[in-house]
Amino acid sequence: MAIKIGVVMDPIEAITPYKDSTLAMMLAAKRRGWEISVMQQHDLYLSEGQACATRTVVDVFDDNDHWYDSGDTVDGPLAALDLVLMRKDPPFNMDYIYTTYILERAAAEGVLVSNNPAALRDVNEKLYTAWFSNWCPPTLVSASMERIKGFLEQHGDIIVKPLDGMGGESIFRLKAGDPNVNVILETITRRNSLQTMAQTYLPEIVDGDKRVLVVAGEPVPFALARIPAKGETRGNLAAGGRGVPIALSETDRALISAIRDQLLAKDLLFVGVDIIGTRMTEINVTSPTCIRELDAHGNLDIAGDYLDALEQKLGQ
Repeated sequence: MAIKIGVVMDPIEAITPYKDSTLAMMLAAKRRGWEISVMQQHDLYLSEGQACATRTVVDVFDDNDHWYDSGDTVDGPLAALDLVLMRKDPPFNMDYIYTTYILERAAAEGVLVSNNPAALRDVNEKLYTAWFSNWCPPTLVSASMERIKGFLEQHGDIIVKPLDGMGGESIFRLKAGDPNVNVILETITRRNSLQTMAQTYLPEIVDGDKRVLVVAGEPVPFALARIPAKGETRGNLAAGGRGVPIALSETDRALISAIRDQLLAKDLLFVGVDIIGTRMTEINVTSPTCIRELDAHGNLDIAGDYLDALEQKLGQ
């Protein structure tokens, strides 16, 4: 009997198909003959303690002009599915957290949910790097403008960023003597009330912010080096960066090896690790991207590898 998979995601009609990793996962599911449904966060609900959703069965296509057809609408328990992928993009706000609770109920009812919803709550994509600080640049997390200014004075050139953003949003580079330091820190810390991350600036960013995808603890053999646009500090593709696939270095592999066991212990089977030079800056667990760019370069099937790992957990 075909596996039934549901995908919690942003609106499918609004994705950019040629580079959408969630679509790559659904295309891999289609190749296996699985039934695919999509839903958004607001489609999920609890009824008498049971996790439920209104979901739409879809057919998907590798076509930039016509990438899906909608089928039947199904309303009822998520337990009717074998597998749910949580692929909703940040922001990681309270609504996101509520979604993980509903998905945790689905998991208790026998549905395999990936990534693990409890781990999605536990593993902040910026803060979790603190568990591996020897692999990271000097880092401070604080709501105090004065403390961050002291960090800037110590290091001379830093990056500050919110703990809940994505795609390079609200990332600032500050240098000692910058006349905008106060206003930037007032904004990003909301005047000493919001925890903010500061890291030393890594000049290796000119060679790219590398995204390494990790599937069931194993790194994909190529990373996507996201090269900043001219005049930019951020390499994020959403901020205009240019993606260049490169082979993993020995340091990249050693770094992934160092975090592998903790990822697996938390049942985080699809993760994107960001590395600048030899230093890790983020561990992305919510909706890591770059599957399609890397597949095209290395004749890979990253989404297929992910579904293989999930099939193993299902005992198929």
